[in-house]
Amino acid sequence: MPDDTELDEFDRAGLRHHGDVEARAGMVDFAVNVQGSAPPEWLRERLAGRLGELGRYPAGEDERRARAAVAARHGRAVDEVLLLAGAAEGFAMLPRLGSALAAVIHPSFTEPELALREAGVPVTRVVLEPPYTLDGVAVPEDADLVVVGNPTNPTSVLHAAADIRALRRPGRIVVVDEAFADAVPDEAESIAGESLPDVLVFRSLTKTWALAGLRCGYVLGAPEVLARLNHGRAHWPLGTLQLEAIAAVSEPRAVAESRRKAETIAADRAAMIPRLRELGIEVHEPAAGPFLLIRVPDAELLRKKLADKGIAVRRGDTFPGLDAGFLRVAVRPAAEVDRLVAAIRDVGL
Repeated sequence: MPDDTELDEFDRAGLRHHGDVEARAGMVDFAVNVQGSAPPEWLRERLAGRLGELGRYPAGEDERRARAAVAARHGRAVDEVLLLAGAAEGFAMLPRLGSALAAVIHPSFTEPELALREAGVPVTRVVLEPPYTLDGVAVPEDADLVVVGNPTNPTSVLHAAADIRALRRPGRIVVVDEAFADAVPDEAESIAGESLPDVLVFRSLTKTWALAGLRCGYVLGAPEVLARLNHGRAHWPLGTLQLEAIAAVSEPRAVAESRRKAETIAADRAAMIPRLRELGIEVHEPAAGPFLLIRVPDAELLRKKLADKGIAVRRGDTFPGLDAGFLRVAVRPAAEVDRLVAAIRDVGL
């Protein structure tokens, strides 16, 4: 596997691509994996209750409370929690680990690779073939940092926790992107609750709770590794509302609500797959996330035709390992899927 640290402009643009580019205001959004257009009312009220405090800097007590809530949620020690302004901030910190060779398992979310490459860290791509599982994966033995998604964006594959653990080696740190783990019923195969000295687990709170505009997340790991990530960070890296949101959605009643949301997503996904296949669309399975990887004869043409009808879908060819025939579509309730199916029937594949 080549070590290609240099990126041409096409590769750089591809790694930077995000689904929000496809979704314009007023479109039916199948491109972005956020659930809903706004946080639930109880969470909005909780955040609104802190607006009168924005004239002062975030309080240390708010940070301690948020970290304690996250720690309790996962059964971890408080010093095993580092709060983030979205999981993407944490990926931007990865170069601080000083890796000599990072291996990124693809197809997967591209921001970790981009952050490493732009910092000059040597990166090798480990590209999985369909069905995109870790069976027989060949990660270079000298890779001292390995990045893997679970469930993986955009394939929606959920790897077995045992297969994630099998990536561990002496002197290696394994980074697990669990940005969508709370959208999986019972958070199956998550290792967020395991205190492993060489594993970092990244979590995002922006998808399930519709907080993309607020940027909330955290990373779980050994205190000494988190200290390396946190080194050189600016004062007050998270604002008062971010800290309040993290604390709020980590409390037991919110975790129970997210579990119910995950069950709804699973049901919507199960209903959505046969409807897409009836149109002649190839849908990748197994699928466990709040999105589906699909393949059609001319994905780019279909994407543009759907956009003309006010429906946004996410191109798939910017994910390493996928070609121009792929699209990613978010799992949505039946009424929205009705509109997608009707539009595809209208424009044709």
